[in-house]
Amino acid sequence: MKIAEVIGKVTLSRKHPSLDGARWLIATPLKTDELNSNKKKKTEPFVIYDELGASSGSQIAVSEGAEAAAPFHPDVKPIDAYVSAILDQIEVY
Repeated sequence: MKIAEVIGKVTLSRKHPSLDGARWLIATPLKTDELNSNKKKKTEPFVIYDELGASSGSQIAVSEGAEAAAPFHPDVKPIDAYVSAILDQIEVY
C-alpha cells in the first residue's frame, strides 16, 4: 500500500462497462519524509480508480496490483490501483 496526494482527475471518452459509477484520479506517491512537510518532491504521477470521492489535494491510501481488484471479487474490474482510504491525518514517528 502507498500513500499518495491527489493532483487531478482523468476524463475518459470510453471505458470498460464494469467501471461505471466511479472516476479516475491522478496522484503522486509520497515518501515518508514528505508526509509531515509541505516540501513535495517531483515524482512520477499515476492513475487510480476512485469510488470514495477523494478530491484534489487529498492524501489517500492506494492499493495496487492484485490487491486493487480484490474488493470487487468475484466481479472482475480491469484496474491496477484503487483508492482504499481517504486519510484525514498522518502521524510519522
